[in-house]
Amino acid sequence: MSRSQNLRQNVINQMIDGLIHGHIRSPLPSQAALAEMYNISRTTVRHALDHFQRCGVLAKVQDNYAILRLPQAEDGFDCMAQTLDAQSTLFEKAFYQMINQKQLRAGDCFSELQLSRLVNVSPVVVREFLLRFSRYNLLDNVKRGQWRMKQFDRHYAEQLFELRQMLETHALSRFLNLPSHDERWLQAKELLSRHRELRETISSNYRLFSQLDRDLHGLILSAANNPFFNQSLEIISVIFHFHYQWDETDLKQRNIIAIEEHMAILSALICRNDQEAIRELHHHLDTAKQSMIRSINQSVA
Repeated sequence: MSRSQNLRQNVINQMIDGLIHGHIRSPLPSQAALAEMYNISRTTVRHALDHFQRCGVLAKVQDNYAILRLPQAEDGFDCMAQTLDAQSTLFEKAFYQMINQKQLRAGDCFSELQLSRLVNVSPVVVREFLLRFSRYNLLDNVKRGQWRMKQFDRHYAEQLFELRQMLETHALSRFLNLPSHDERWLQAKELLSRHRELRETISSNYRLFSQLDRDLHGLILSAANNPFFNQSLEIISVIFHFHYQWDETDLKQRNIIAIEEHMAILSALICRNDQEAIRELHHHLDTAKQSMIRSINQSVA
């Protein structure tokens, strides 16, 4: 199936949602308004309207389209089963992967439509994610539907580390006071085991460390039981887990060091050694901070 056909089917499915939930009312908005609503071309809008006419969902009355009946699932396509939430999860993973694989770099420009076609999700999903992500000041909204990845500097990194240290230190203190029956103690032991397994092959599989990094810091932050703490993991992941604009010449060595630091944190945590766990966390964050500053300095040199 071509990308244009994928896009048309996705738009039709999204419009079915809009019609069913009353977001699109009779008579329908103009083609120009629908094109702006879904961030698509008028040609794609016309294909969708023609489809609904053939299905008997819409009828053309002079220059307008009126709703004859509410659409059913069979009026759409198989991807109808993929909810907006599922598409959002899919796109978030794909977006971070594009950063990780250097398909998106600092300074790159792209459109919402390009990304929606690439990942095969609704343009609405892409726009909502990018608007949410832009609050971290890593994206510029050049114009409607057009974005540019920003480059951050040492001052930005230092501010982020200051926030990260405050959040994770507090969350780790909360973790150390969790009741013994809390499932997160078991998760910490399982995570330590996964670190040990990766350490055996870290020289060849050092890129797999990134998922462990996300899992460890996500587990620590979860102990705060605070959704705002959990949200901070998103920006931390982009910069630290996905190496947003890092120089990768010494990535293997950084990850070899980091996996040992992780294991030191987890070992102290599991042993309920409060002071040692916090000391190892601060050491790990300081190592990461120095690595990032060194990498930023190299990139602007």
